[in-house]
Amino acid sequence: MIWVYNILLLLLSPIWLGIMWLKNAKRKEKIDWAERFGDYKIPLSTDRKRIWIHAVSVGEVMAARPIVEKVRVLLPEYEIVCTVGTGSGYATAKEQYSDCADYVFFIPIDLMRMQFNALQRVLPAVVVFMESEHWPNFMAIASQMGIRKILVNGRVSDRTFQRCKWFGWFLRLAVSQHDRCLMQTETDAERIKSIGGKSVEVFGNSKFDEALPTDPNLASKWREILKIPCDKKVIVIGSTRGEEDERFVFKALLQSDLEGVVVVHAPRHLERVEAISASVVENFGNVALRSKGETGNYILLDTMGELGEVYSVADVVIVGGGFANLGGQNILQPLAHGKPVIHGQFMHNFRDIAAAAMASGATQVVETPEDLSTSLERLLNDDAERNERGMAAKSFVMANAGASDRYAQAIVDEVRKFESTLKK
Repeated sequence: MIWVYNILLLLLSPIWLGIMWLKNAKRKEKIDWAERFGDYKIPLSTDRKRIWIHAVSVGEVMAARPIVEKVRVLLPEYEIVCTVGTGSGYATAKEQYSDCADYVFFIPIDLMRMQFNALQRVLPAVVVFMESEHWPNFMAIASQMGIRKILVNGRVSDRTFQRCKWFGWFLRLAVSQHDRCLMQTETDAERIKSIGGKSVEVFGNSKFDEALPTDPNLASKWREILKIPCDKKVIVIGSTRGEEDERFVFKALLQSDLEGVVVVHAPRHLERVEAISASVVENFGNVALRSKGETGNYILLDTMGELGEVYSVADVVIVGGGFANLGGQNILQPLAHGKPVIHGQFMHNFRDIAAAAMASGATQVVETPEDLSTSLERLLNDDAERNERGMAAKSFVMANAGASDRYAQAIVDEVRKFESTLKK
């Protein structure tokens, strides 16, 4: 079936190339087209002591970080090559992996020649895919080159699983070539098995480890950076996505008493900054841009890679992506800081985590802006409930930590298997 896939790729190339170009044109962070065509500036390695880790965008890059750090410690003699699929992912990887990865590139377009160029240049012992990345040509060529392939922190979303009815053959081309599929949950494991995954095991979610704060002084640090007075309460709004999501939150804020409250708002995509700024000025009078070092009662976090730490200053956190039918966003970072979280009902991309967090008492789900406004005011004014939910949040994350160690050890095991084949 690989030849069918490649014929379709060529026939549809004007469409998907056009979509790639348009998306890149809209985004603030641009992709490197030379790297997308497989032109990697990396020395040739004949000893195969490299590990290739692919994490498509910001969320996967951050989830992979504790795994990459542990692999670096366990295999110091190996170079780590990380690839991403988006400009924002690239910027995040360059910053977050500066001390634990040797190279960061964009993954090539999944055409055979381009994938061959990159794989031949890198010559890794093992390729590690994060979460839900499966590329048939990449997998086929890696298999021909004897490279071990492993899926870690694997998941199969509702949307992807539904699409299997129509495109299951496409997924099987790639999924069936993983040597191991290490999944987040039992549901993910059952789904990956049904589409051809083998050596399937449940290891947990590395995002719990990534979320754990390492600096106990983050809250005071960020209050000082953002110039937030000590007597002000703080609402942090994280990862809103698009107009519908934003309108929901704005409507709730307008119905709330924000006297003595500072709002810090971080959109999921920076291209929304201009539109959000206009809405804030229209509804609240003034907006302060973090990129310009400004401060005020409504601060727009128009920067990359800071939200995870900024959650530390919050009294209450609103996480976007679930107020409109978008699948939700990661709630673990604010929970790890011990913050009560409010989010929307459409969390199907994070269903298991969202359900477990709600059951633990750490989060609250709202369906209307009025519900969000009511919940906000209650939490801001009830210290006891806010502290109780915050303690539940931290306990929930701590109880589920540790998956990164298991994933890192699995990668080491695959490296040793590869090394044993070289000795034969």
